Amino acid sequence: MYLHSIIVGSLCHTGHLSRVMSHRIEDIGPLPALYRRNQLLLSGVSHAGARQPGKSPGFSVNWMEGSSELEVINASTGKRSCGSPSRLCKHMFFTRWAKLHGKLSTRVPSHGEMPSVYSEAKLVAQTYQSVKQQLFKAFQKAGLGTWVKKPPEQDQFLLTV
Repeated sequence: MYLHSIIVGSLCHTGHLSRVMSHRIEDIGPLPALYRRNQLLLSGVSHAGARQPGKSPGFSVNWMEGSSELEVINASTGKRSCGSPSRLCKHMFFTRWAKLHGKLSTRVPSHGEMPSVYSEAKLVAQTYQSVKQQLFKAFQKAGLGTWVKKPPEQDQFLLTV
């Protein structure tokens, strides 16, 4: 999945976001087939009201090409207002990937079994792991430090469909 554009509210500085999202990976080097460095379109929202430092909105909104529906997410829970998970959560991405993997497995017999644990699925994606390491090295080379890893338990969940 590649992001095409990001629209940020009045509480964010688009110059800082551009540096974070694009300029830090300018020197990542050549990428394998099917991977690309994407230049995001960034847009700020004009707001007549005064900015209140330290106060962020309690929601975020996302939408996807081909869908007419906006998804409003509670910023403190990461879930929709009705309590269901966002279409952008790991479990939903894992579910979509599993369906795609199942379709591919019927066409390519040597494709292998689909891992049922999210962390295992990520580990068997060798090209993804290689590109991720390449990104981490580019950050270190640019003097941006070491990637902070999240607790491994966050990725140790079963696919239940």
